[in-house]
Formats: sequence, C-alpha cells, structure tokens
Amino acid sequence: MIEFANPEWFWAFATLPLIIARYLYIHFKNKKPALLFSDTEDFEQLPGNFKQYLHWAEQLFFLLGLSFLILALARPQEQLTTIERNAEGIDIVMALDISSSMKAEDLKPNRFEAARMVAKDFIDQRLSDRIGLVSFAMQSFTVCPPTLDYRLLKELIEEVEMGVIQDGTAIGMGIATSVNRLKDSEAKSKVIILLTDGQNNAGEIDPVTAADLALAYDIKIYTIGAGTRGTAPYPVDDPIFGRRYRNIQVDIDEDMLKKVAQLTGGKYYRATDTQELVSIYAEIDELERTKVEEIIYTDYTDLYPLYLGFSLLFLSLYYVFKHMLLKTIIEIT
Repeated sequence: MIEFANPEWFWAFATLPLIIARYLYIHFKNKKPALLFSDTEDFEQLPGNFKQYLHWAEQLFFLLGLSFLILALARPQEQLTTIERNAEGIDIVMALDISSSMKAEDLKPNRFEAARMVAKDFIDQRLSDRIGLVSFAMQSFTVCPPTLDYRLLKELIEEVEMGVIQDGTAIGMGIATSVNRLKDSEAKSKVIILLTDGQNNAGEIDPVTAADLALAYDIKIYTIGAGTRGTAPYPVDDPIFGRRYRNIQVDIDEDMLKKVAQLTGGKYYRATDTQELVSIYAEIDELERTKVEEIIYTDYTDLYPLYLGFSLLFLSLYYVFKHMLLKTIIEIT
C-alpha cells in the first residue's frame, strides 16, 4: 500500500494545464508562413521531417519530468503492516449421541443429521481453538482428538454413522471419554458440548460421576437435549411394505443434564427443532469466544528516490531534445 507523507504538493498539478495552455498558445500564434504560394498541392506529396513531431515529444518529456518531480516532493511511501495475533485458544470436545433413537425426524432431516450439520457450522465459526469429536451409544469412542485441522474434523464428522456400535445411550461414558481427551490440555478454557436425545442406560460410569471428574479437571460441560416434547416420528424400514413411520415417546432426562451442566459451570439447552439447535450452538459460540489480542507494527519505505530518478530522466531528455536534437531557429529581422 502506497501513501504520501506530503500530499499538499499535489496542488502543484494545477499548474500543468496552465503550462500546456501557454505552450499551445505560443505554438499556434507564432506559426506564420515564411513563403507564400498560390497552390500547395505539389507540397502535399513531400515527406515531412520527423523533427516536426519531436517538438511534441520535447514538451511531453518536460511535463512528465515535472509530474514525477511533484510526486517525489509529495514523498510516496510503501506501508508494510505486520499484525501479530496472540490468542489463548479453547479446547473443545463435542460428544455426539449416535444411538438409534437419533433417527427420529422431529428435527429435520432427523436428529442425527441436524446435529452433524450444526456441528460443522459451529466449527466454521472458530479460529484458533482445538476441537475434537467423541461419539457414544452403548460404548463411547474418540472419532477425532482435539485438532486445528478443521477440514479433517469435518470429514470425520461426515463419516460417523449410527449402528457401528451396539445400541444404547452411555452418556456417562461419553463424558468420561471427552474428559480423558481434555484433562492434560493446557488451554485457558476446556469445554465439552454434549448432545443426546435420551437417558443414560448403559456404561460403567453414571453422568453425574463423570461430571465430577470433569469438574476436577476444570472442564465445563454444555448439555443439549435434542427432541420435541411428547412424541416424535420414527422411520421403520419394512422389507415388505417399505418405509413407514411410528411415533415414539421423547424421554430426555433433563434433570440429569441440567445437574451435569450446573455442576461444571455450564448450561443446559433443549432443542425441539433444527432452528433452535442452530441458535443453541450460536449462543455457545458467543459464550466460549476466544479473545484475540492484536499488535500492529507498521513500517514505511520511502519511494521518492525512484520518482525523483524518473523526473531527472525525463527532464534530461527534454534538455537533449530542446538544445541538441531540435535547435532553435532564431529569426533575424
């Protein structure tokens, strides 16, 4: 980026039209014939002398030389800006329920697909935070440890499938596995975002005990209950009649999820539709925003020697053309 330290010199450009007007006035005023002819038809076929065109080049060089001199006086500078960003990142693990009940379609297109979609959008909003993914059903496992490679993380989220492990809802194990991924982190803040649509009915660790473990490692847990209230449509694939739907009872253990969140300083949310789930992740994104400090260093490099060099070049050409190539004819009266 180029800036000018003395931009007031640009007012000098106002003299250029006056110089051009004066030259044109003198040129055409003094253009008088030296000999008179009754017919100039025979002269039209004569080749002209190239020097008649160099008079215009002479004036062009003078104007260019003057223009570059004005630019040099305006002192052009190249601005080099260096921004140093310091951010104490947040380590986040998203714990996702992949039990079969996540196929229910009260969230569109279903709970599982909505959770994946919103999780990827959440990742896109982060800048310097390590994010990982844990999934759980009857057991829990790490899909991706906390990483800054968001492209890889989103690819792995796309590859997560329901039915790859025995069905069930081991919420406590999901929390414990997430804690295991964060306990050695030196990040300023450590967060678990747990999404489930049911009750803890599997695993060796109950959710509250796992939350106590998270509290011991200063890990905050945000819990999300995904599902409408009452009943939800659930797809059933029949080999004879094809896909049909039956209503299943939505039974989320909200008291347990609230207790887990409050115990660790987090917050419980209920998402009854996809838009509400989007808003929940947006709120968590704002609550757990990394503070980025910027230090801006600005350095300037003077460019006026370059412009001054061009000015001297064109003014030198003007002098050569005027006093050497194009000698002035002095009319003696």
